[in-house]
Amino acid sequence: MVYLPTILFSMGEGAVIPLIPVIAASMGADVATAALVAGALVVGQLCGNLPAGWAVARIGERYTMVIAGIISMGAVMGMVLAPVIAMFAASVFLLGFCAAAFGLARHAFMTTRVPVAFRARALALLGGSFRLGIFVGPFVTAALLQIFGDEHAAIWFFLACLAVMVVLVLFGPDPEKTISPASSSMLVEDSGEAVSGSIPTFERAGVFRTMWRHRAVLSRLGIAAACLSATRSARQVLLPLWGVSLGMDAQTIALVVGVSGAIDFALFYVSGQVMDRFGRLWAAMPAMVLMGAGFLVLSFTHDGDAAVLWFGMLAAVLGVGNGLSSGILMTLGADTAPAHDPAPFLGSWRTLTDAGGAAAPLLVAGVTAIASISVAAAAMGIIGFLGALGFIRWIPRFSPHRTLD
Repeated sequence: MVYLPTILFSMGEGAVIPLIPVIAASMGADVATAALVAGALVVGQLCGNLPAGWAVARIGERYTMVIAGIISMGAVMGMVLAPVIAMFAASVFLLGFCAAAFGLARHAFMTTRVPVAFRARALALLGGSFRLGIFVGPFVTAALLQIFGDEHAAIWFFLACLAVMVVLVLFGPDPEKTISPASSSMLVEDSGEAVSGSIPTFERAGVFRTMWRHRAVLSRLGIAAACLSATRSARQVLLPLWGVSLGMDAQTIALVVGVSGAIDFALFYVSGQVMDRFGRLWAAMPAMVLMGAGFLVLSFTHDGDAAVLWFGMLAAVLGVGNGLSSGILMTLGADTAPAHDPAPFLGSWRTLTDAGGAAAPLLVAGVTAIASISVAAAAMGIIGFLGALGFIRWIPRFSPHRTLD
């Protein structure tokens, strides 16, 4: 009940993500416009985080996930029936909005119920559940394209995944009621003795007051985290676009993205072990360096004789870098969130990190329109190295080195 809904949602999403630029192109969009349509997913996530933080704090994780799943089904139907590119983009945006609510609900649950000693491994496993879906989804897409020859078959598959997920969350056991908060040991027990003074209570500060109260960590460590989110988002957008610009067919693009996702998925638990045993920095910094280097090298290969071979190899390198960062954004958010009421802070944290993810497709589209897709890849490589420097500077301050006894 903790991980399976994430697998179902991400498997359907992973089946659709590689085809969003392809479907947009088939509806008449050029490469830059297709990048904007693909970026609508992360823009939707950005806009959905603050409302999601409010919803989780007030109606709980379970009902937030159910509502998000039902609205997602409407968004998926909009993607299938969209007659014009604008409606298709709006449906992609709404899907991202709902994905934000789904992701924040699980993040808040894990933050309050997982002890710090193995927090990174638990959140890396949550990230691995998402990566499992992203890994399996493109291969499902390739099979559906082979059978039906229609990109919309993957969207119907996503709709089926959402239906199963909503039923599972609505009628299955509620983890919020069966798993006690990890911080429960800090609560004051009733000893039966008289006490003097007031009983301590926790104030629900609200989303915007929480953002102001924690502005130091959000404006420093949060910016480095936004750079990581940007490189991840650019990977999702640039790889399909790169394949389109090389003239590759949709099935081959889906397979390349799927292999990159397989490598990404294979490393998710390694990331959690590294973070718990050696500290958060030793997962974040190598991941950023690898992805930054992967984008920079990719930018020089587009017009070469072996462009397709380089595309496949560097997609694998980007998969390694992304796999090594599995769970790091959720772990850093959990480390810095207030223990008694994490949802508003996590809404702010995820808004900031998703801002990086939302800006990346816009940057890719803008640079591609002005210059070329190769220059866009180089720009993302530079952002990757800047993020690595930010993590080196700010992780030791806000998320101290931790080891297990």
